[in-house]
Amino acid sequence: MTRLRSTFLGFALLLALAVSASADEGMWLYTAPPRAQIKSKYGFDLTDPWLDHLMKSSVRFNSGGSGSFVSGDGLVITNFHVGRSDLLKRSNAEHNYVRDGFYAKTPAEEMKCLDLELNVLQSIEDVTARVNAAVPADATGTDAALARRKVFADIEKESLDQTGLRSDVVTLYQGGVYHLYRYKRYTDIRIVFAPEEQAADFGGDPDNFEFPRFDLDICIFRVYENGQPVHPAHFLKWSPTGAKDGDLTFVSGHPGTTRRLLTIPEIEYMRDSQLPYYLQVIKRREVLYSVWSGRADENARRADSELLNVQNNRKRSDGQLTALQDPVFFGAKVAVEQAFKQQLTANPDGKDALAAFDRIAAAQKIITSLEPRFRLLEDGAGFNSASFSLARRLLRAGDERPKPNGERLPEFSDAKRESFEQQLFSDAPIYSDFEILKLADSFGYLVEQFGADDPLVQSVLAGKSPHDRAAELINTTQVRDLAFRKKLYDGGADAVATAHDPMVELARLIDPEARALRKTIEAQQEIIQEAHAVIEKARFALQGANNYPDATFTLRLAYGPVKSYVENGQTVPALTTFAGLFARDDAHHNREPFGLPPRWLAKKSALDLTAPLNFVNTADIIGGNSGSPVVNEAGEFVGIIFDGNIQSLSGDYGYSDVQARSVSVHSAGILEAIRKIYDAPALADELVTGHR
Repeated sequence: MTRLRSTFLGFALLLALAVSASADEGMWLYTAPPRAQIKSKYGFDLTDPWLDHLMKSSVRFNSGGSGSFVSGDGLVITNFHVGRSDLLKRSNAEHNYVRDGFYAKTPAEEMKCLDLELNVLQSIEDVTARVNAAVPADATGTDAALARRKVFADIEKESLDQTGLRSDVVTLYQGGVYHLYRYKRYTDIRIVFAPEEQAADFGGDPDNFEFPRFDLDICIFRVYENGQPVHPAHFLKWSPTGAKDGDLTFVSGHPGTTRRLLTIPEIEYMRDSQLPYYLQVIKRREVLYSVWSGRADENARRADSELLNVQNNRKRSDGQLTALQDPVFFGAKVAVEQAFKQQLTANPDGKDALAAFDRIAAAQKIITSLEPRFRLLEDGAGFNSASFSLARRLLRAGDERPKPNGERLPEFSDAKRESFEQQLFSDAPIYSDFEILKLADSFGYLVEQFGADDPLVQSVLAGKSPHDRAAELINTTQVRDLAFRKKLYDGGADAVATAHDPMVELARLIDPEARALRKTIEAQQEIIQEAHAVIEKARFALQGANNYPDATFTLRLAYGPVKSYVENGQTVPALTTFAGLFARDDAHHNREPFGLPPRWLAKKSALDLTAPLNFVNTADIIGGNSGSPVVNEAGEFVGIIFDGNIQSLSGDYGYSDVQARSVSVHSAGILEAIRKIYDAPALADELVTGHR
């Protein structure tokens, strides 16, 4: 807490003094990179060819995360924790690839992922004028939301038909700008290499969001197309020596969500409602999954990915909530908004923007009042199971697909069909015992939140206890059968209705209220978006347009040097080494989560213990950047993002480079481990030469 507090104070001072522009701040659009700032501060020119090469070498993992091409024969590198679910889906009781790692010595041994999609950005087009023209000037709420949904669907479908590329309209600056992103889509992805979990996640939950760190958090895939490895025109040259202290570095990745442009009522909602609710749910699940995992090794394997996810989200969300509950940090946010409002008050054209703040506050009150039931019914907190998710998608697909493209829920649009179907028809394993555990607990949570006498709760439980009802549903539904899903999907609403599947019928039971809640909240979100567009227009007019939008899980550029920092009066060096790893292992007597795998201990004498393993830089990152390549001025791969330190957890709401750091695996350390610990010289050679 002391460390977080000092970070918030530093951030508050930066805001109050309005000097944050001098920091290495920003998740910048590739269409509007910070050329002047970087040139002025570091003397480096961001050229169009340099940016285009980095953009087309960068990869988005549709499962959540980033990566990059690192060879001309289709190798893609990301984090172990990004690839973890794909390793888990290919594991079983006999072969646990998360625990034991994996290496394909030959192309024939490369293991195909079951449902992974990778996206590579090809182009960006500004479609703001077309989107705004499609929404009538007097439309608001539901009417405006429907008009915007239709034009989004039309633009995406036209682009898909014309180019064959995945096409997504992206909302930027909270509705001030709309861009069309076109991606090359890959779905034949094969696993090449992953270390053991003990090496990839050394230190486990205690070390998560901490530094110094000593993790080999990498996972390497190969991308195929038409049965052959792809040969990308753009891939990153590997730097065997990597980054050193003081080097200017760049991060190209897909940050998920930030909330730096939200108004104070919206941030108050995050502080007082959304984050406390979310923490309540994930802490409950963390206990549930941990206890169940402790009962058997197979339980632990089945719950592995979801347990890690809730532990990671719990620690991150705790840090975010702590930031918002700090009066100095929150007061700085309030001061910035008040200063901007004063600028608007003094400007003859500021009246509309000031009124927009009031509309946001009113809409946010309505959203807050509806959120408790929305979270449980539409968001699914009361129905936590993969089986229910599949059932709902089948039910809604039957209802939505006959509608005109622009009138469907966005996830059922023509442009998103291929990705939707890939997930719906995945044959990844779903374990009934884990499903019963999760669904029973979420039914219990539903009863706690709504009350046992709530008519909907009584209908959901059908006179049974949460556990008995969950067991009945999981044991009798057919939605986990791939052939059954295809039959219902192809047959449409009639096939879904006549199947009388109990889980589908449960989804049907709650669907009217869930849809109504979603419709109302989306209407209020549309009002907020329209108001933000007015505010951002005024901000551009008063402060200039040389700024970056909040993160949207689209490709962004960040930058900053490899740099140490001071914590509790002590300098934290920017790089760690293999020697530090073995010292930390010894200090904990090789006990989990700090215990190294046996092969690491056996190969210690072969290693260069002075080789760098992890490092930090000042690049502005957030969740979704996991797996992002770190490159030097020459555009060479020098590392891979896998975390931020604990001082970076306020980054959802603001940035300071006083202590906040992104954490990466060093390119030299990766080679050292692959060659000397995993005896994989062919893989190391391909990384260095760019070809196998």
